[in-house]
Amino acid sequence: MRWENLTVEADGGHGRAADAALFGADAVTVRTFDMPEFRGITFHEVRARSILNRVPGASRMPFEWTINPYRGCTHACVYCFARKSHSYLDLDSGLDFDSQIVVKVNAPELLRRQLGSRRWQGDHVAMGTNVDCYQRAEGRYRLMPGILAALRDHANPYSILTKGTLILRDLELIAQAAEVTDVGISVSVGFTDPELWRTVEPGTPSPERRLDVVRTFTGRGIGCGVLMAPVLPFLSDHPDRLRATVRAIAASGATSVTPLVLHLRPGAREWYLAWLARHHPHLVRRYERLYADGAYAPKWYQRRITRQVHDLAQEYGIGPARAGMPRRIREPEPAPAEPAEPTQLTLI
Repeated sequence: MRWENLTVEADGGHGRAADAALFGADAVTVRTFDMPEFRGITFHEVRARSILNRVPGASRMPFEWTINPYRGCTHACVYCFARKSHSYLDLDSGLDFDSQIVVKVNAPELLRRQLGSRRWQGDHVAMGTNVDCYQRAEGRYRLMPGILAALRDHANPYSILTKGTLILRDLELIAQAAEVTDVGISVSVGFTDPELWRTVEPGTPSPERRLDVVRTFTGRGIGCGVLMAPVLPFLSDHPDRLRATVRAIAASGATSVTPLVLHLRPGAREWYLAWLARHHPHLVRRYERLYADGAYAPKWYQRRITRQVHDLAQEYGIGPARAGMPRRIREPEPAPAEPAEPTQLTLI
């Protein structure tokens, strides 16, 4: 999405106009907030023309439609594949991605109007697949309650992937939607090592807090999977670290675990390798060799990680649901008289 695909309206002088050469004087309202959690962050408020985004046909994603109320992300994960998208807005994919956040302030009302259109067929909508819809900005702008209410009122199926604990604020809205449509919730936890987390995902809640989100959802009867992503080669892929992560995921009550090895697209690749050179310089050449053929690790490496996590998941009793698939809350069924036969975990 580029700036020319957005329309915005001034808000009566409450913000200051953006640089006309960059966005157009009438295109964006720029705000900063004098609060510790938003220090150094600039918000670009826009009014979008559309909030339902069709995924390109060539994409590997298993869904066709997404909602992204924000661009850029204060989670500041050094590996984030979405970094390149900031360059489409004439912003850089490094510090600007972490600190220049685009906010589609009209997202809830726009979505309600689009869902009510005769052209909309009620397809599944995925959220949190580009940047996190429960990043810190959501605590200020509160766009998700309106988005979730619109999806609930239209009984439109959806899924959410997040690293943010703020999703618990909207637990009741999600539970209400799950009574009338299919809802899938997944939390992203790639590793549980605290030192690695502090340097590679500096703006996120800790892995332990994210797993508390899983516990809360499963405690309400809402199945919650874990996307074990990314697995970082030579940093979080040691068998002992994989075991510790899967064990913690299992203890949270997750319904599924799906590993995803780090991929380094342009934009993310440069930022991640610069971080690697500062924190783990001895690994730079190994990464250059592993990712010599492109953004994805070799198939043999991906298969090895998937197999290891698959085996650990079976050992710890996670499954058989597939991560990220929609699940509806149902009335609990009576316990069977005999133990059920074990089932095979499916990973996607």
